Amino acid sequence: MELTVAHWMYGIITIVIIATMMLRKGVVLPTLLGTFLIAWVYKGSIIGGFTSVFNANLVAAKELFNIFLIITFMVALLQALSDLGADRRMITPIQKVMTNGHIAYFVLAAVTYVISLFFWPTPAVPLICALLVPAAVRAGLPAMLAAMAVALAGQGMALSSDYIMQVAPGLSATSAGIETSEVVDKAFVLSIITGVIALGMTYLFYRSSIRSPLDQQNEVELRSLQGLGAGKESKREPKSNEIGMWSKLFAVLVPLSMLGVMVFMVTTKLDSGRMGGLEGGDGAAFIGGVAVILLLLATVAFGRHHSLDYITEHITDGFVFAFKAMGPVIPIAGFFFLGSSDFSGSILSLGDAAPPAFLFDLVQSSQGILPQSSILVAFSILLIGIITGLDGSGFSGLPLTGALAGAMASSGLDAGTLAAIGQMGSIWTGGGTIIAWSSVIAIAGFCGVSVMELVRRNFLPVIIGLIAATMFGILFW
Repeated sequence: MELTVAHWMYGIITIVIIATMMLRKGVVLPTLLGTFLIAWVYKGSIIGGFTSVFNANLVAAKELFNIFLIITFMVALLQALSDLGADRRMITPIQKVMTNGHIAYFVLAAVTYVISLFFWPTPAVPLICALLVPAAVRAGLPAMLAAMAVALAGQGMALSSDYIMQVAPGLSATSAGIETSEVVDKAFVLSIITGVIALGMTYLFYRSSIRSPLDQQNEVELRSLQGLGAGKESKREPKSNEIGMWSKLFAVLVPLSMLGVMVFMVTTKLDSGRMGGLEGGDGAAFIGGVAVILLLLATVAFGRHHSLDYITEHITDGFVFAFKAMGPVIPIAGFFFLGSSDFSGSILSLGDAAPPAFLFDLVQSSQGILPQSSILVAFSILLIGIITGLDGSGFSGLPLTGALAGAMASSGLDAGTLAAIGQMGSIWTGGGTIIAWSSVIAIAGFCGVSVMELVRRNFLPVIIGLIAATMFGILFW
């Protein structure tokens, strides 16, 4: 195939973006500039460059807006539950199970994982650290080990699969030009492998530091947590004594609803003859719809006459959180969508003309000089995912790893497997486990531990887990 100047420019700018990520700098500027320059050169018109850089962001926003909606409604629901105090009631019974530090470690990891699957780890961290971490420390679990359990189970294992909300696999699949269902289950399996190994190794390495429940050091760490203000208060105080009743009701209703959603989604996947299975966009829409109805009920229960105002505030706050978390991904995704023939036609306004596939063409042209090894390709995607995760977001690298997965799928591994491997590398790194400039800062702050020490201790278990998960994907898929 004949590579044009625009192809070479796309390759060079992609390398610049990866290098920028390695330097821990933002990549929005080079992606926007790169989109403009490539479109200008390809179309031979500066006007075409102007229109294409806007179209790239518009196309990306259209493709990814369902992601923004699901985040918005889940965060809004969590805020409504916080108003009622139901979020605290959901977790309080679990505190009684933490009878010693060893049990506390695994209970803390398990609860963090489940809550993070449904609400995402970042908004759930204040709740977990306010209620469960002090109970775990009181039982004898060192604050550092508690922080590691929260980070590995939430920011790592739960976020890297994103099995319920399906934001991450949806982004990976869209960039790879495949269905979300081709990524989501594989990402789930790889996340479990990585997480179980990382959590298991962490326990084996540091179990000797677990103390008895009566140790004086526990009280010292508890006072430190209280001094840091690990508590989490609702921004509104209830005005009715009936709130206690509603709080108890929603503390039971929400977990049961989410459990029902999970059971139903798993059942429809196993029984594909019924409703064809709820996967990808349908699965995200289902959980989002349930969250909306629960949000309505919780807001009315708390505010009644003021519920019309309260629900507006919750949804607005949810959108603000969603755009802060995912906003920078739009221009990045727009650049890598430009490299795919599925989107480049719309971005470049080519009409019925054949759209270019810049990234795919570059990869195809290099197939002759690269070793045809599925192991090399898989670990290359993993490494690129880890590198792109160095920016500290975890999600900004998914358009790149997904696009590369789609382009390199002829290596012996399918695009879904490669996209899932790249997703593991990007999110376990940038999501908040092994780099200090990510959301792991919040966990370290709530637990009163050094963030640098936290990521240092997480590093070896996470890397070994990622290598093992990648080998599993190579051998069995």
